[in-house]
Amino acid sequence: MIAELEQPYRQVQMSLEPRNELFAALTNADLAFSPGGSAPPLGELCVSLGETQHAYAESFRTFKADFEYRYPDRTIVGDVERIRIWHGELDAQLDAALASLSDADAKRTVAREGEQVQLAEHLLVYQEALLIFYGKVFVYLKTRGLAMPRKWGAWIA
Repeated sequence: MIAELEQPYRQVQMSLEPRNELFAALTNADLAFSPGGSAPPLGELCVSLGETQHAYAESFRTFKADFEYRYPDRTIVGDVERIRIWHGELDAQLDAALASLSDADAKRTVAREGEQVQLAEHLLVYQEALLIFYGKVFVYLKTRGLAMPRKWGAWIA
């Protein structure tokens, strides 16, 4: 891994801990919950985060951010165990993509919506996507009357 990515990568890894704790606490019934209005069910939100992570993993291989990917089997939105396993696979893909970067790649950028973004900055934007996800999920959990996962008090609430 490129030295410039080591610190942001550690930050991302720490930022994944609340997600893993969330998936361990949710039930399939929780995934069907929506706080109302145009908000999607929680399962859709969880799958959407996975689609985002897929885009980031691929972008470190291709040096182009493409957020068009959609998980092909939408039944996953109702199955917390399948979502948990898939996110674990996505973590491994992101790890592999980052580990494959060489020192020669250090000066490369990711093409993202008409601009070029440094690799470390791009990785930190992914961390921000995680934090936005947690903020949304916080509202879902509060609205549903569910307790926050243990680490969420220190991280989110």
